[in-house]
Amino acid sequence: MSELPLKDQQPNLVTGFMDSSKFKPVLKDNPDFDPELQDEGVTCAVCHIRDGVIIGPSGSSEAPHIVRRDKNMADGHSICKRCHMVMGDSWDTFYRFPPCGTFAEVSDSGREPECTKCHMPEIRRPLVPGGEVMNERQHIWRGGHEPDMVKKVLTIELESEEKGKGNIVLFLTNSGSNHTIPTGTPDRHLTVTFTLIDEDMKTIKKKNHKLKRTIMWRPFIVDLWDTRLKAGKTREFPFAFNKKSKAVFLDVEVRYHLLDDKRRRRIGYENKDPINYRVFYKRIDLIESGGDL
Repeated sequence: MSELPLKDQQPNLVTGFMDSSKFKPVLKDNPDFDPELQDEGVTCAVCHIRDGVIIGPSGSSEAPHIVRRDKNMADGHSICKRCHMVMGDSWDTFYRFPPCGTFAEVSDSGREPECTKCHMPEIRRPLVPGGEVMNERQHIWRGGHEPDMVKKVLTIELESEEKGKGNIVLFLTNSGSNHTIPTGTPDRHLTVTFTLIDEDMKTIKKKNHKLKRTIMWRPFIVDLWDTRLKAGKTREFPFAFNKKSKAVFLDVEVRYHLLDDKRRRRIGYENKDPINYRVFYKRIDLIESGGDL
């Protein structure tokens, strides 16, 4: 492998640029390109190799190979920032707010980034078989693909807005994350759905709310609007219905979406795992409850 981590994953190397905005790179074939390594994606080398040396949060002089201490790995977020925060002064807004957005969102919240606290939880174990038991972190990077992780950071409550009026309010709070929910690619979003159902289980009324970041990608990247849930913030979603209607049940559901189904079909993505999942669900029996919770 070349001295730069995973350089051999790239079929071409950038040798310069034909314009000051760096949109027209000068490319040459990479003689060390390794298709099998490219298929591995993000590997240990991304974070743990710099200038041909293995690095870690504490370093070690007893390992079979030198492990140099890197302060950027010790603070719990700087090593993550290298990939999850695009830096630069280009006119293109991509460089001012990366599509994943995480670090900019933490900064806006006024909180300290604590990436490893959630995404790499602590564990006591030997670093190698037979080694000293110490505090380490699990390299599992839990996130939006894990329902339990998302459920843990959201607080969801239902209340009757006014007794006897048929008004229900869902309170959704980002109580456990230092960044906006959802984060990651702009495809990710939350939906809050109210569905009024009659005795034949047919839908009488349905209302859907989408919490999503909307971006214009062409001719240049512009952030249009953002309805996602910021760190520590609560959003209210009211739903009003006529108690004299033939409604028997009210279904309330919150779902996390990794990808819009329309976009999935457009890009031809044949997913093996679900692209959305339920975060919260409650069926209210309107006959038994009299329309109240």
